[in-house]
Amino acid sequence: MPEAEALERRTTELLQRLIRLKTVNPPGDEEEAQHFLHDTLETAGFECELLAAVDGRPNQIARLRGGSDGPRLCLLGHVDTVLADPGDWSVDPWSGELRDGCVWGRGALDMKSQVAAEVAAATLLAEEGWRPEAGELMLVLTADEEAGAEYGAKWLCEQHADKVRCDLVVNEGAGEVLSFDGRRCYGVCVAEKGIFRFTLATRGVAGHASIPRIGDNALTKMAPVLEALSQSPPALEPAPEAEAFIAALGLDPQDLGGALREVESRDPRVGVLLEPMLGVTLTPTMISASEKINVIPARAELRVDCRVLPGGGEERARARVQELLGADGYELHFDESVVGNRSSIDTPLMDAIREFVEAEDPGSEVTAVMLPGFSDSRWFRDAFPDCVAYGFFPQSSMDLFEAAPLIHGADERIPVADLGMAARCYARLAQELLR
Repeated sequence: MPEAEALERRTTELLQRLIRLKTVNPPGDEEEAQHFLHDTLETAGFECELLAAVDGRPNQIARLRGGSDGPRLCLLGHVDTVLADPGDWSVDPWSGELRDGCVWGRGALDMKSQVAAEVAAATLLAEEGWRPEAGELMLVLTADEEAGAEYGAKWLCEQHADKVRCDLVVNEGAGEVLSFDGRRCYGVCVAEKGIFRFTLATRGVAGHASIPRIGDNALTKMAPVLEALSQSPPALEPAPEAEAFIAALGLDPQDLGGALREVESRDPRVGVLLEPMLGVTLTPTMISASEKINVIPARAELRVDCRVLPGGGEERARARVQELLGADGYELHFDESVVGNRSSIDTPLMDAIREFVEAEDPGSEVTAVMLPGFSDSRWFRDAFPDCVAYGFFPQSSMDLFEAAPLIHGADERIPVADLGMAARCYARLAQELLR
């Protein structure tokens, strides 16, 4: 195992360098960062390959082969970031400045930090002469995650599945410590909700707006719809991830409603995280009606972002809408449908994560959680149904409620101590799982 100080130092230096290589997506411009990582990994003894769907936006595949057949462990990450407005920041967002024990800059949390920790762990292991006893250590570092992965993980899994095929994946999605009622819990993202966005329309009769009752205003018919959706909690459907999370909080996983009420009363912030794991969520986000100020609209349309538990489909989303609005008085059609995905909770990878966390933070809990959104893990679960894909980037110095507002926000930063913790995790996982 590499020394903790060396892991922390290398991860910090790699993150600072990566932040300074501006990879805002769009347009991405990941090429310079990928060539830097290619040289770093290749110098340490990895076989490296760059594959690009479009010029200037390569994806990286690096591998360290073992002495015999065994599992393929993939450390996954993306090198692109979202935009940053320097006027909103206390530091230059592409400086990688080290201040107050933290590295500051765009990507410090999402997710150049994890890429740096993965690369630091892998290269230090390789430089010390470590090789997998069985199987293979892979690093897959992608482009274009922030814009949907069309040129990144999605493209790799669809067009080069043979090159990224793996058995175990460690990606982003969870890992920050959460404190609740004296417990310290580290989440492992094992599932992601499905996306079933739809348009809901109401109809009326057009007329001149100067005589309000001459027409039948389709827009005002949206008022009770919006009111119903604004008051709609999830329908409390059992799911293994929510039950595991509730149990880790010390509550009864068989009483979902009671657990949610108890969490809300003790710490509403945790309730905000738990609620989406309990069923279908419906969030109205866009509305349109008349195109002229003096015309009563004959049709109004409401766009709704709908998320469904893994395994559920359009029928579950439609059923939830009907539970809230009834079956009449509106039209509904789906615009986007993506079934949710999950990996098993009880696996050797989860066991290895638990052992690591117990060594780092004795007495704390490790729990499966579900991501309301989605990450690149989705493409690997779709392409390789037997693959176990988890999101885990451990952080103990900066907790979940400190970190979450900084992701895609101003003054994004990460404690150096957490960089070291993550690198120790990935080094340990490689050694434990590839033997």
